[in-house]
Amino acid sequence: MNTSNQIENFKQLKYELTRFMMIYKFALEEIETKIEILKQEFQMLHDYSPIEHTKSRIKSPESIMNKMLRKNSELSLPAVRSSIKDIAGLRITCSFISDIYQVSEMLQKQDDLKVLQVKDYIKNPKPNGYQSLHLLVEVPVFLSDCTEMVCVEVQIRTIAMDFWASLEHKIFYKYSQSVPEHLTRELKNAALKANELDLQMERLHREIKEIKDAQADEKVMEFQRIMINNQQFNLPANFMKLLGE
Repeated sequence: MNTSNQIENFKQLKYELTRFMMIYKFALEEIETKIEILKQEFQMLHDYSPIEHTKSRIKSPESIMNKMLRKNSELSLPAVRSSIKDIAGLRITCSFISDIYQVSEMLQKQDDLKVLQVKDYIKNPKPNGYQSLHLLVEVPVFLSDCTEMVCVEVQIRTIAMDFWASLEHKIFYKYSQSVPEHLTRELKNAALKANELDLQMERLHREIKEIKDAQADEKVMEFQRIMINNQQFNLPANFMKLLGE
């Protein structure tokens, strides 16, 4: 093969790889926009937002290649696309466990997203204690000449779950040997304690909300009562409605 042909081949390869990585970038931006819209809607219209913050990443070509080699898979872009589903990843952090399922439900209701898979590691934690809700969704990316359906992995977890998972990753990052049993046992215990904290904070959140709702009901009832000469009169709802009209 002469030099000119080699250059053309490299140019074509670079073009295909750039386009391949680009569509994952665009898919990630599409779903990040969806999450940002939901977050702003709750911040502007509701007293509370279930979304704390987000973090996104795209696997590097080197990381993709290493994963394909570990799988003993063919090194081609079509094979990569069918074999690796987490090239584009988005992590959504919530305050409470109930928020996780609320955010998941809102995403799954969006007509242009196709849910490929749901893995609930909250109801069924991994053996090491890891907890999170994973969604694989296909996102439409509209290019100049076609529409690409691109897979994005969405991980939704609480702050406590994220804290545990981040530290667990740091502890074992590039650790090539078998993990000592006492360390795995301690990490699992830490995951259980993080779950206990989540459940406790969820209960406190629910009780505070019930108190706020009760206080709001009391304020409404105050408007339905009048005092005359130390005597209290309740005003029927229909009567209040007629006066309003």
